[in-house]
Amino acid sequence: MKFLKKSIKELHYTLVNSLPIPIVNKLPLGALNKKGRWSIGIYSGKSPFDLASSTSAKNPVLTRRDVSDVRAACVADPFMIKVGLTWFMFFEVLNQSTRRGEIAFATSEDGASWKYQQIVIAEPFHLSYPYVFEWKNEYYLIPESHQANSIRLYKASNFPTEWSFVGNLLNDGFFVDSSIFRYADKWWIFAETNSHHKHDTLRLYYAEDLLGSWLEHPKSPIVRNNAHIARPAGRVLMMNDKIFRFTQDCQPAYGTQVRAFEITELTTTTYQEREIEQNLVLKPSGSGWNSGGMHHIDPHFIHDEKWIACVDGRG
Repeated sequence: MKFLKKSIKELHYTLVNSLPIPIVNKLPLGALNKKGRWSIGIYSGKSPFDLASSTSAKNPVLTRRDVSDVRAACVADPFMIKVGLTWFMFFEVLNQSTRRGEIAFATSEDGASWKYQQIVIAEPFHLSYPYVFEWKNEYYLIPESHQANSIRLYKASNFPTEWSFVGNLLNDGFFVDSSIFRYADKWWIFAETNSHHKHDTLRLYYAEDLLGSWLEHPKSPIVRNNAHIARPAGRVLMMNDKIFRFTQDCQPAYGTQVRAFEITELTTTTYQEREIEQNLVLKPSGSGWNSGGMHHIDPHFIHDEKWIACVDGRG
């Protein structure tokens, strides 16, 4: 009986994988991978800390079913950037064939309706968390690449489809969800670094130049032994001369909800932060596409106290 069940399972897997990719990605998740439940949504509101599902977007706005060039298990970790009148969203696609994350992008003219485009970065190791940013009229992207034991920097040679590897910012370490920002004429990076996947250690690094020498902050690790507030959860936000970092609450499980902290003091020798009063920024809805957890946010100011954010959720 065990042999028969195994044979049926192998036959089913073979049949599924012989189908065209657009058809495979529309099959129920159980036919591919029960863990592939992450999808992407758009939230909006008057504050980046008080957001709800956008009334102008039909959430989730992107799922694995939208992916057209690889067999996808899920989509997650979205980051947005607006160029001209067009929004570009970069995110992880978990490729079923390679069992590795790859970086794809989608486009939108209004921030609400999104069209999947294509995979743009794939490596022989897992990639996720594509932190895209602009600096001096050039576009850069830092994906999570912990399997390569480094923080890797890519530069757009032909935005948004062509990216070239520039170099490693940090080497010889376990760096998860690296989040870069510029403050006080310096570059700063947060990264979670527990190699045992406990999501409980947050380190801080800084450099004078993007491709210069990076140093670990003397107060680092900023967080030790606390999976509630260590792992980064999206873009570091600069607002009204204040700095805010978003963090995953990985208790009772990875990717449960998102909290936010205001960094009240930051120099090359000092660091202070406090959790904002709103406490939970994102939490599972209990039903639908984000019923089981939310672990990422990238908020952007639009106008007249309106913010939008790309988020992700686990159903």
